Amino acid sequence: MSFTSAKRHHAKIGSHLKGEEDIYSLNKHALGPGELAESEWLEAGLANPDMTKIRQYRLKRVREKLVEHDYAGILLYDPLNIRYATDSTNMSLWTSHNAARYALVMTDGPVIIFEFDAHDFLSNHNPLITEVRHAVTYLYFTAGDKSKERAKIWASEIVDIVNEYGKGNKNLAIDHCAPEGIHELQINGLKLKNGEEVMELARLIKSEDEIKAMKRSIFACEKSIELMRNHFKPGITEQELWSRFQMEAVSRGAEWIETRLLASGPRANPWYQECSSRPILSGELMGFDTDLVGSYGYCTDMSRTWLCGDGKPTDEQKEIYTMGYEQIQNNMELLKPGTTFKELTLNSKEYLKDEFRHYSVLFHGVGLCDEFPAIPFSWELNENSFDGILKPGMVMCVETYVGRYDGGPGVKLEEQVLVTDNGYELLTNYPFESELLL
Repeated sequence: MSFTSAKRHHAKIGSHLKGEEDIYSLNKHALGPGELAESEWLEAGLANPDMTKIRQYRLKRVREKLVEHDYAGILLYDPLNIRYATDSTNMSLWTSHNAARYALVMTDGPVIIFEFDAHDFLSNHNPLITEVRHAVTYLYFTAGDKSKERAKIWASEIVDIVNEYGKGNKNLAIDHCAPEGIHELQINGLKLKNGEEVMELARLIKSEDEIKAMKRSIFACEKSIELMRNHFKPGITEQELWSRFQMEAVSRGAEWIETRLLASGPRANPWYQECSSRPILSGELMGFDTDLVGSYGYCTDMSRTWLCGDGKPTDEQKEIYTMGYEQIQNNMELLKPGTTFKELTLNSKEYLKDEFRHYSVLFHGVGLCDEFPAIPFSWELNENSFDGILKPGMVMCVETYVGRYDGGPGVKLEEQVLVTDNGYELLTNYPFESELLL
């Protein structure tokens, strides 16, 4: 589509002044993950993803869902949703808690980035983005007690675009929005709909090129894990060990780690302690969860548990580790197209919930980050539980955590799996610990 009507104060993509080409060619998405990652991927025989096809596919998926729901468009604030629809980023973590950047995707109309500082060079790599406008922010940080007045200005621009391209359709999906903005859009006649639903369903099925990008991201993550392990010696602190992983991952094009989930010894049971200044002692188990938004923005979400030092594991450590390993191997075999979400729950291997601590879910989707669906344990099913069907192209993480309520070792393990036409393909390849298995 081509949208050529002149707009006041709008920077068109590619409209930079002569002589500024360097700014535009230095976009990080144009430069790619870098020589280190590229050389390792080449040696491993991992195919290069076609980012043009990925961008076209993802925008098409969003618009297909908008058509299915009869929405005129979708307004996005979540940086991961903006990334999916536009492949454009600007300080993603900062803008996740400062509503200073947003995008409007019209079902039949423009794709507009409202940029924090109106810099069109952040989006010039993607010709599917129609234009960049200056974001109007009404969060209290920037607007103070004039927030309501600024929200009126913000809303009037959104409403004008919907009226121009919506063909009379007043249904606008939105993922996140402050109360002032919701109020102004509604009093101006828009009917607001659940944008999270639209985006979760759009992101559900991955294209062939998305899987290529994800495989590269996973390989870079696992290489970083391998290099982190070189520093895994008694006496190293949890946070120093974690910093080694983060350094190696970022050097291979990773963007950020969503959590700090690395814990050892008594801090590993119960799970969810974030890495600390505590030294890891010889003979202790240490578990971690990568939660890595990696190369090309694709998430690698895998977990492993290791034994510190050169000693032999205890029988109790081996028992708990083997329980986790068997649970994850058993449950992975359930990932077949046509299987319902509730069937996953009812057929999964579980341990007694009153004796063993468990993870928060059995499975969850993954793409640019953790995604729909989250599959609960059997004892959590009730009349409000949702259902669905596994389809080829979905990527699922198989989770386990096992640790006794009365103390002792805790083990965290996780694999990332592609649902295929005939079953599944295991995407994560980092080995488990044979010495910890019974």
